[in-house]
Amino acid sequence: MTSQGTRNASQGTLNGKVALVTGGSRGIGAATAVRLAREGADVALTYVNGKEAAEDVVRTVEALGRRAVALRADSADAEEAAGAVARAAEAFGGRLDVLVNNVGVGLLGPLESLSVGDVDRVLAVNVRGVFLASQAAAGRMVAGGRIITVGTCMTQRVPGPGGTLYAMSKSALVGLTKALARELGARGITANIVHPGPVDTDMNPADGPYAEGQAAMTALGRFGTADEVAGMIVHLAGSEYATGGEFSVDGGHAA
Repeated sequence: MTSQGTRNASQGTLNGKVALVTGGSRGIGAATAVRLAREGADVALTYVNGKEAAEDVVRTVEALGRRAVALRADSADAEEAAGAVARAAEAFGGRLDVLVNNVGVGLLGPLESLSVGDVDRVLAVNVRGVFLASQAAAGRMVAGGRIITVGTCMTQRVPGPGGTLYAMSKSALVGLTKALARELGARGITANIVHPGPVDTDMNPADGPYAEGQAAMTALGRFGTADEVAGMIVHLAGSEYATGGEFSVDGGHAA
């Protein structure tokens, strides 16, 4: 542990907290895990196939002076979705303060091309898995707990065809978030949802074939970065009064 890493951790707004980031091996999830660590949190993250990438994130967190663990868990599996919460808490002495529901499946395509299997897979990961993880986390959290879910700008504006299944699944998370805020508010636990716009990631690169059109739909005329979205997520992790809210980090996509 470097002296700089120790100093960064001790000065953070989340010093001593424990966080779980689902789908934390790359993109927004990885950026969020690192930002949480910079604010003082110990971090668990889940992955399915990206073991090496997840371990890279763990090393980055540890270099900041915080503890980290990577857990393989498929959110499409009901037992694994809930079990990841228990495993993350157990890795850090039974404590869990922050859950970031980041994992998701972005399946796009014409309505008539979507199979029942496609529907089941997307809803299992994007809705059921998030619900089960939130349910398990709520059972462990005390006052000050934070549940933050990653939605999409397509819950507020669907700019073209092909996004029906994805937009439906992510829109369900808005209702979940508002209901969680009401149900858990008396216990001092907050729930919020962050809606990213076009973000430069491996799955949707800013130099990809559809990037120019996506950037043009934003008021700022550009893709966002994973770190810009992570900044909002980590802000909400430290906020005491924001709950039940939808927070856009979309470059004005919905403006």
